[in-house]
Amino acid sequence: MTTNPLDIINQLPMLAGDALKDALKVYPAFDDAIAQMPQALRLMRLSQLYDIFVPSRMAEEIYSKLYLAMLRSLQKKETADATAQSYENHRALCGLNYRGIIGGADSFTIIGTSGIGKSTAVSRALSLIEQRGIIEVETPYQKLIPCIVVQCPYDSSVKGMLLEILRKVDEVLDSKYYASALRARATTDMLIGTVSQVALNHIGLLLVDEIQNVANSKNGKSLIGALTQLINNSGISIGMIGTPESAVFFEQAAHLARRSVGLNFSALPYDEEFKEFCSIVYAYQYVKHPSPLTEKELLWLYGHSAGVVAVVVTLLHDAQEIAILSGRECLNIETLNLAYEQRLSMLHSYIHPSVTPKRTVHSSRTGKGKTLAVAETDTSAIDTSEDLISRLVQKAKEENLDIVSLLAKHISVTEVQI
Repeated sequence: MTTNPLDIINQLPMLAGDALKDALKVYPAFDDAIAQMPQALRLMRLSQLYDIFVPSRMAEEIYSKLYLAMLRSLQKKETADATAQSYENHRALCGLNYRGIIGGADSFTIIGTSGIGKSTAVSRALSLIEQRGIIEVETPYQKLIPCIVVQCPYDSSVKGMLLEILRKVDEVLDSKYYASALRARATTDMLIGTVSQVALNHIGLLLVDEIQNVANSKNGKSLIGALTQLINNSGISIGMIGTPESAVFFEQAAHLARRSVGLNFSALPYDEEFKEFCSIVYAYQYVKHPSPLTEKELLWLYGHSAGVVAVVVTLLHDAQEIAILSGRECLNIETLNLAYEQRLSMLHSYIHPSVTPKRTVHSSRTGKGKTLAVAETDTSAIDTSEDLISRLVQKAKEENLDIVSLLAKHISVTEVQI
């Protein structure tokens, strides 16, 4: 396909709103008749739970960020600065002094808690952005790769990262950049010049996954410095994807923080987005006796996942697997608890069963110059209704017990001096 990178927006219009949600979502085909099929077939089909992708605010923001970053890179490739930078990069290959001309602050981060689906959201976004495949430009003739994704080396090796970029480009273009660099035994400085020229000619957007590896490596700052130099010498946008651990690294200095401006996501709160996700995934039941999703199950799922969607999917998958293998054939709190205790034991220290953060406060006079503030937690697992408080107060009067101590056994209580 022949096109001009400046016209990419016309060739691949940016999606938004309902059109974007429809394009992002992945809902595997499901038939209620599966419940009557043989056990082996149901267990195999159960893995479809991991294929589900429910569009979220996070996924929409990631798509927009990646699309606009790629567009900025492509728009730079036909400027006079790009031509001048090409000559400077050639000087680098010859071992001469060179400088960055085309660059700018085109780096960003996508940081989020592990398991919230950021990598899947990136993958889904790229599947839309790259659906045209390689972009071929006629004048001058170029093959442009919309996006290259590489992993940050575990030891944050600058040379390892640069060679991996060349290898990825070779995979797509069937070129020989990687082999040539190995034969020439190129130094790191020469590799930066080579990769800069390759990126200038062929790459729209570069994504570096697992960037949190820089936080625990002595080479971390060197790698970020090399990526900064790559930006300045090629003009491409570079996105860094990692866990909150990487945010601590970038906050160490202003020049690092400047490179880390971007998107930051955490686990879902107990809100409509979490409920919608659970309702969609919960509908994929492969047991013989499907059950509806109630508020009780929703609260349990949130309490035992801390809002991490990957944990929710694992719980629902393993609970059904246990239910099918044991003959229980029902997805309920019992099988969910079995999955949590038997399959997720390694995660218990990271996922403390909790309750929803929605709280209400009732105040009453204790008769001793204090106001008793009773904080109720909205959960079906614990009876914290006003009826409970009334019954406890009545019990304290009848048995001459301390109301504060009695209430504290059931709910959170704070005494405030007045």
